[in-house]
Amino acid sequence: MSTGNHRSAAPIVHHARREDVVAYVGGRAVAAGNFVADVQRVATQLAEHGRERRYVVNACGDRYRFAVTLCAALVDGRVNLLPNSRAPAALAELATRYPDHIVATDADLVAGFSVGILVDQVPGTESAWPPPDIARDAQAAIAFTSGSTGVPLPQVKLWGSLVDGAFGERIGLGLDAAPADTVLIGTVSPQHMFGLESTVMLALCGPFAFSDAHPLHPEQVAADLAAVPGHRVLVTTPVHLRALAASTTPMPPIERIVCATAPLAEELAARCEGLWQTKVLEIYGCTETGQVAARRTVDGPWWHALPGVAIEERDDGFWAGGGHVTTPAPLADRLRLQDAQTFVLEGRTTDLVNVAGKRTSLAALNHALLAIDGVVDGTFFVPDESETGDREARLFAFVVARGRTRSQILAALRERLDPVFLPRPLVLVETLPRNATGKLPRAELRALARDYVERRA
Repeated sequence: MSTGNHRSAAPIVHHARREDVVAYVGGRAVAAGNFVADVQRVATQLAEHGRERRYVVNACGDRYRFAVTLCAALVDGRVNLLPNSRAPAALAELATRYPDHIVATDADLVAGFSVGILVDQVPGTESAWPPPDIARDAQAAIAFTSGSTGVPLPQVKLWGSLVDGAFGERIGLGLDAAPADTVLIGTVSPQHMFGLESTVMLALCGPFAFSDAHPLHPEQVAADLAAVPGHRVLVTTPVHLRALAASTTPMPPIERIVCATAPLAEELAARCEGLWQTKVLEIYGCTETGQVAARRTVDGPWWHALPGVAIEERDDGFWAGGGHVTTPAPLADRLRLQDAQTFVLEGRTTDLVNVAGKRTSLAALNHALLAIDGVVDGTFFVPDESETGDREARLFAFVVARGRTRSQILAALRERLDPVFLPRPLVLVETLPRNATGKLPRAELRALARDYVERRA
């Protein structure tokens, strides 16, 4: 399989024929030729705003319109900005940070911006072929770190790296021999690196298609899966997967589940494989590097690097480079290496917890919490001393539970944890403040802890 890295350019779609299906919009098939025509139409809209505006804030919520805008910006020689949130305040902050911008949206979010286009006339009926080539060294997008531990930081993504990463992911997920009627349905935003790579780019690099749907609740997931034919691949997160497994909603056949954004418990993966007679695979990576490794969760803790990628330990931690990761970058996790392509994930470098001389990780604590029957969602949190007034680490646990009391959950934790790691307090909440990618920003958890302390004062 060629990734095209011997060429100086790569097309916006790798499908062989204009009639090959590249997407499903509202359950209707969209051919590659129609996609190319849509890209050219939106590129013409962008071109009307002059060359001085280098960036396109890609705020399209619909996955198809997002993909069209992504490629249209490239065709018109501009760089996509991928916002962490489509909330007006977040978009305004991004527009201020990059004043030479055009906002592209499929919703009423353009008001207040100096220049914007509404992407609402796609898919159309016109067809165009062949697909335009884009220089591999072109800046395709700027993604932003999740901001879960601080301010979101920009990360430049080259077109060639995104293309090579998609081909590498096909091999890493065992999809290199998958049938051409494979369809990707995602619960994750395309503005997030996982959503961009595993729904949009994986499809554009062919021969697969993606669904425009962005389901959240089990009933929506089931309906959107049923709306497309062929071999379905569900691209999702542990939070969504836990909700699906707890639901009584029947699911259509799922060929494969691809999960990322947080470690997935082996027990949950095994349950999902049994429920739906499927395979559950995980992607490991970060915004800085993109995807770097994959594993089938039930096969054990070992991760396998994607083709060409190597992991090395340096004095300042672990780094990934090679393959589609053109510039080596540090990883935020502690790993145990078997070799440069195989490793065990031991937790984030920042989540080590030390209480009364004993050490564990937040990942281990969360694993124990989420394994309790009736716990729908939950997380441990260690506030700073300035946030609680405590000189020693004080473990909070915020828990969403159905039909379980605080004392019952604590009793279950006592069976799983050393007593020094029992949370004080354990706070029952209706929901956790997860962002669009399923992560929990530290600022939101800090606010929950502060609110609890103030209420108890």
